[in-house]
Amino acid sequence: MENIAIITARGGSKRIPRKNIKPFLGKPILEYSIEAALKTELFDEVMVSTDDEEIAQAALKAGAKVPFLRSAGTANDFATTAEVIGEVLDKYARRGITFCHACCIYPTAPFVTPEALKEAMHLLEQEQVDSVIPVVKFSFPPQRCVVIRNGRLVPKWPENMRKRSQDLEPLYHDCGQFYCLNVESFRRQRAVWMENVVPFVQEERMVQDIDTLEDWEIAEIKYRIIMET
Repeated sequence: MENIAIITARGGSKRIPRKNIKPFLGKPILEYSIEAALKTELFDEVMVSTDDEEIAQAALKAGAKVPFLRSAGTANDFATTAEVIGEVLDKYARRGITFCHACCIYPTAPFVTPEALKEAMHLLEQEQVDSVIPVVKFSFPPQRCVVIRNGRLVPKWPENMRKRSQDLEPLYHDCGQFYCLNVESFRRQRAVWMENVVPFVQEERMVQDIDTLEDWEIAEIKYRIIMET
């Protein structure tokens, strides 16, 4: 098979209980990632890696596959995304099923669109790289950040405070949405950030961390606005 979409959705969530199936504007947030992957029509397999039966049932209802449950070793708080991906690919391989490319999609990424996934997967093949990672530019230059020392506000890097924003190098961060991977490269390096990575630059409006209930409320507001425009 050519392509697999792996949606990582374990049951444990400390800051937002049952986060991966919590309703987001009326339906489990997990469904958005599944629907985006299915709508691309790129993937031979769209599966959810979970250790939780309730999440598994929600995934099946949304049209994904759950051919096996995640092991305890990759369902704890310390397991990395790469370890989860590796376990999935290894389990498929033991069944005689291998893939050329994989796309790991986080379950709390409602802003991911089929178009973004298709563009990123195309970039992976076109550039012949190890991975494609969505990034977004920091809205404020981190080089001009400040810190609190002894109760006083001071610049972290004083030499940057008088520089124009446009003269500072643009800095980016991982969107925390999805990763497109060359499976052969992944098997060698066992990492998401590999040796040969290209960026997939996203608009700031299409990116929102969802780590707290406040984040969740902001995400719903942003999503409504995007859908109305």
